[in-house]
Amino acid sequence: MQAWYIETELRKFRAGARGMQFNDTEGMRMRPMALSLMTDENLETVARYVASLPSTRETPALQGDPKAGEELFGLCASCHGPTGEGQDVAKAPRLAGVDDWYLATQLRKFRSGVRGADSKDPEGRLMRPMARGLPDENAIRNVVAYIETLKSKPD
Repeated sequence: MQAWYIETELRKFRAGARGMQFNDTEGMRMRPMALSLMTDENLETVARYVASLPSTRETPALQGDPKAGEELFGLCASCHGPTGEGQDVAKAPRLAGVDDWYLATQLRKFRSGVRGADSKDPEGRLMRPMARGLPDENAIRNVVAYIETLKSKPD
């Protein structure tokens, strides 16, 4: 993940826009970590460090149909770019090269309202209706399978 995205998400955890819902186990674990970063400088340093770590790719964990997912990705491409490279201006992170389990988990959280329902998360509020446009679990798996075919560009 890019440093700007990590920094943005850490700020959301600190502000309580993320990690406050009981059914967000991962977020509830992350929020205390973000709260421990007492200054903006600490937060920015951690974001830069995490972004600098070498990327490790896990073997895809989900089964989906990339062909079916390609059509679904059209809506994603408007913000995340046609190759999933992300667009800083749109505050849309890179998707290409991100593990499938992470992408699917985030889409599920957006669909259910665990993410994107808080007024302190304007980007999430834009993302939530996009994820809700995926009609079911198969659609999530298919769009993520298509994203798996995209090549990651280095930052």
